[in-house]
Amino acid sequence: MSVASLHVVGLGPGSADCLTPQARRVLEGAGCVVGYHRYISLVPAELLNGRQCLSTGMRQERERCETAVSMAVSGVPTALVCSGDPGIYALAGLTLETLEARHLVGKIPFDVVPGVPAVCAAAALLGAPLTHDFACISLSDLLTPWRVILQRCKAALEADFTCVLYNPRSRGRPDHLAEVLQLAARYRSPHCPVGLVRQAFRPEQEVGVYPLQNFDVSKVDMLSLCLVGNTESRVVGPYMLTPRGYERKKDVSAAYRSGHAEDAE
Repeated sequence: MSVASLHVVGLGPGSADCLTPQARRVLEGAGCVVGYHRYISLVPAELLNGRQCLSTGMRQERERCETAVSMAVSGVPTALVCSGDPGIYALAGLTLETLEARHLVGKIPFDVVPGVPAVCAAAALLGAPLTHDFACISLSDLLTPWRVILQRCKAALEADFTCVLYNPRSRGRPDHLAEVLQLAARYRSPHCPVGLVRQAFRPEQEVGVYPLQNFDVSKVDMLSLCLVGNTESRVVGPYMLTPRGYERKKDVSAAYRSGHAEDAE
């Protein structure tokens, strides 16, 4: 039997409204859908009808990738689904590693279908927190040593990036987020906005913006994303805003027009 295609598909944050037309077309053409059981539950029911669905539990990423590759090898067009975007803390990389280990790169039609990343969904709900440079850092130490994560957080905070914190808190590591926010307090004012989004674009969605000094980490779980602003981020009504710098551009332009360009440099 000839091999079939393998697509790693990004479902976006969870709402069917955020599923891209490309992802929908790939799922319509799949004979098998593989994924973490929670993510398969995010696939619209009409895209699962008549298709084989193979789900696994948490921390069984290798098994999911191996299963998806094996199904494609057996000739079944396969979609391995991930929430958000498959290339951001998801399974695009591990799937490619699996193909490499099995000497199947170039032998199985392989494609990554982008999805709306969790960071973009959270930013949209918060207003405009990422309109300047930002860094995404996962606080999960299952695959990365905690000391390395802290080094990256320190570097990003010191460089004045807005910091997006994936996997911020879980039952197994309840104190990591608090430690990072204590670190943030060295580089940010007490009033620096911290955005919190839970279950973006899902029925249980929660969105809030809080001052760093009063942020309650108990609100946060593994279904959350936290965004710590840079030194210019501010609260605008219910929103979080990180200015891009257009006010400075206007001042510089005015200085050039008035013949004081050197003063504006």
